[in-house]
Amino acid sequence: MSVEVVLKNSARTTGEGPHWDEETGTLLYVDIWEGDIHRWRSSTGVDEKIHLEGPVSFIVPSKTGGYIIGKNRSICHLEWDTEKVTPLHTVEEETTDRFNDGKCDKNGRLWAGTMGKEFKDSIELERGCLYSFDSSGLRSHMDKVSISNGIAWTLDNKTMYFIDSPLKKIYAFDYDAETGNISNRRDAVDVANGYPDGMTIDMEDKLWVACFSAGRVVRYDPNTGEELQVIEIPSKRTTSCCFGGDNFEDLYVTSCAKHVSVENLTLNEVLKEEPLAGSVFRVTGLGVRGQAANKYNR
Repeated sequence: MSVEVVLKNSARTTGEGPHWDEETGTLLYVDIWEGDIHRWRSSTGVDEKIHLEGPVSFIVPSKTGGYIIGKNRSICHLEWDTEKVTPLHTVEEETTDRFNDGKCDKNGRLWAGTMGKEFKDSIELERGCLYSFDSSGLRSHMDKVSISNGIAWTLDNKTMYFIDSPLKKIYAFDYDAETGNISNRRDAVDVANGYPDGMTIDMEDKLWVACFSAGRVVRYDPNTGEELQVIEIPSKRTTSCCFGGDNFEDLYVTSCAKHVSVENLTLNEVLKEEPLAGSVFRVTGLGVRGQAANKYNR
């Protein structure tokens, strides 16, 4: 197993939301507070970028073309070539809340949650909600969320996992893929080191969780809560991960450079302490394969 840097310091603030688009062989990710959407092509090493008025929190390809993105409190459609952004739905208006992580289920239904305003040393707790969004509209599934984060589904689509970061917990729900209903919330994993942030799932239904402030990605067995494997990442503010590459055997990991919690430091000061902050890493030789990420069905 090896860890390498594929994009050094590519995020100036919080790199997040990695999504491997198998159709184009590209890694999609965002730089939240910089307001940048990235599209990196592994075959050429070219990292394209679109700058929007931030924050931007996730990007998922749409089956009919373009991308679905989280932009502040809105779910939007993005046309890459024209950079046209079309709002589809806005939530929690007249608040300081914003969308955070977002993923699509097997039916192309978008799941995304919100979170409260971040300050230097704190966050507005229990301000967010977990939503789903499709052609029939928006549904709220869970309230009093503090930092809505990683989402994943088992291979049989009968269980959904969800992270609320400050609680250091990964929840499991019974999941009905056809109706989009979730029920029977229960604790699956208690995270001991760092804060669970973004996550992905492999073909053995084991969870891979980026642990913010701990500089690691941890593989968990969600049925037992057991820590199975730890990958040390040379950036302590690891934010999220996804499988990609040929046969989904590589793990891509995003990280944070300048974050609101360290806003008293300049980016140069952060990089002096942590030279690879904000980089994208690739982990190879894991011996497992990941599940392909889903597109938005629109």
